[in-house]
Amino acid sequence: MIRIGMSTSSVYPLTPEHAFRLARTVGFDGVEVMVTNDQTTQDAAKLIALSVKYELPILSIHAPVLLLTAFVWGRDPRVKLRKSAELARAVGAPTVVVHPPFRWQSTYARDFLRIVREISAEFDVEIAIENMFPWKVGGKNLKAYAPSSDPTMLDCDAMTLDFSHAALTGRDSLELAVAMGDRLRHVHLCDGSGSLDEGKVFDEHLLPGEGNEPVAAVLERLVALDWSGSVVAEVNTRKARTELGRIELLSRTLAFAREHLHVEAPRKGAWRRAVDASRRLLGAVTGH
Repeated sequence: MIRIGMSTSSVYPLTPEHAFRLARTVGFDGVEVMVTNDQTTQDAAKLIALSVKYELPILSIHAPVLLLTAFVWGRDPRVKLRKSAELARAVGAPTVVVHPPFRWQSTYARDFLRIVREISAEFDVEIAIENMFPWKVGGKNLKAYAPSSDPTMLDCDAMTLDFSHAALTGRDSLELAVAMGDRLRHVHLCDGSGSLDEGKVFDEHLLPGEGNEPVAAVLERLVALDWSGSVVAEVNTRKARTELGRIELLSRTLAFAREHLHVEAPRKGAWRRAVDASRRLLGAVTGH
C-alpha cells in the first residue's frame, strides 16, 4: 500500500506541531520529520505525542544533513545518521532519508556505504539515500558530494527519489526511477523547472505538475509496479501569505498524488491502527 505523507519541511520554519496539524487538516496519511534545530524534531516522546494527538503515523525521519543543521547532534555525520536511525526506531518510522556525504567529509565518504548498512541493520530501519545535485560556483559545476550525488552510482540497498533535485541536475525523473529499479524505496513529491546548466540556482521544490519533470508518469509507474513505499510531499509553501493559502498548496499537492496513485480517500482504518501503535510507543518511551 502506498502511503502519501507530508514532510515537516514543507511548512518550515513553522513548528513540528503546526506541521502535524496542517497534515491532518489537509488529509495526508502521515508525516516525515526533518530533523532540525527545533528540539521537538529530535525528541521521540514529543514526536510520538504529536503522532497520537493528530492521529498521523511518522512515516520517515530525514537525517540532519543540511548546512543549516550543521551542529545538530554534533559535527560527526556518523553520529547524526545513527541518532536518526535510533529516533526512527523509537517513533516507529520504517525509513530514514539521508543525503550522500559532502566531499570534504572524506573519512565518512570513504566508509559511507558500510556505515549505512551497519546502522540500518542495528536499528532495523531502511536508510534510503537521496539523489542530490552538483553545486555551481563561478559558472563551474562542483562535485559537492562523494562518492557521488547520484545514488544509482553507489552500491546501496535503498534510495529516495527527489524530483526537484533531479530537475536541478538536468535528469529525467522517469529515467532515474527506472535506473533505481527495486532499490527505489521512498519518494519526495515535488517538481522542478530546470537545471543548473539552464541558469537555475535554487532547489525549487515546486508543487507537482508546476515544473518540467514527469512526476505523474513516475507515480503511475509505481502503481503499475505494485510499489509499496511512501510518497512524501516536500514542497515549498513559503509563497503562501496565509494559513489558508498554505492549506490550498498542500491540498493541491495531495490531490495530484491521489489522482496519479489512484487513491480515492484517506485510509481511516490504517490511521487508527497507526495511532494505536503510536500510543504503545509513547508508553514505552515515557514508561506510562
